[in-house]
Amino acid sequence: MVETRPEQAERPIGGRERVGVIQWESVPRQIVTVWVPLACFVIVLLFPFYWMAVTTLKSNEELYNYRDFNPFWVHSPTLANVYKLLFETDYPQWLWNTMLVAVVSTFLSLFASVLAAYAIQRLRFRGSQWVGLAIYLAYLVPPSILFIPLATMVYNLGLFDSPLALILTYPTFLIPFCTWLLIGYFKSIPYELEECALIDGATRLQILWKITLPLAVPGLISAGIFAFTLSWNEFIYALTFIQSSEKKTVPVAVLTQLVEGDVYHWGSLMAGALLGSIPVAIIYSFFVEYYVSSLTGAVKE
Repeated sequence: MVETRPEQAERPIGGRERVGVIQWESVPRQIVTVWVPLACFVIVLLFPFYWMAVTTLKSNEELYNYRDFNPFWVHSPTLANVYKLLFETDYPQWLWNTMLVAVVSTFLSLFASVLAAYAIQRLRFRGSQWVGLAIYLAYLVPPSILFIPLATMVYNLGLFDSPLALILTYPTFLIPFCTWLLIGYFKSIPYELEECALIDGATRLQILWKITLPLAVPGLISAGIFAFTLSWNEFIYALTFIQSSEKKTVPVAVLTQLVEGDVYHWGSLMAGALLGSIPVAIIYSFFVEYYVSSLTGAVKE
């Protein structure tokens, strides 16, 4: 019987250091498969924000003179564009209108979506799956088709040129997708919890409020972020239903009030777009973990 020394047993075949080979092969592979695509994605994603920030800090001379100034860098930073936006226009009022409409529309949509999703997924009535599919198909209807009949209804109800018109029309495209998203997340919650509560004498509303909703917080946050983002960036309805300058939202007001004929105030336009994107970015940064977990819970079922 031949004895094997520990040194020989641990030595790989061929006399090479296998650990070193694995590390040598893994580093280039990680660079090609992970870091290069990630760098390209980050550059493509963040370049519009960088361009907005650079344009905001440029003077008019730098904006239109590419021979003497680098278009991708700021030579003489100035806050004149921000000052014009905040103090020479109604931008603070536009920002308040956008926030009011987005927050109220989001809460209304979440309230209706929670009730609809719970009824479709938990009550198990005949044809519930077809109802859920029909609600999701309603989300696929383009807003450019709906805004004409909605404009007639808004005008007949006396809501034209009022933020209430946007608050009541935005849920028409927010509720369907939020309902579909919450249906998928409610599937991941064990039904046995509700059965035990029913045996103990709890009502459906008590089960929804004390059991289902606390477990569905990530799904609610995800649906809320989605609804808030769509409400914040919506353009067609805000352009159609609002005429007064002081009642407009940021996406519409920045485009219509900072363009005078064929003159584009690019510095103020970019400043308005940059400041308008900050609230959404802050919300995503605080709730990104809940957002990802809710999408995972909705898709896995």
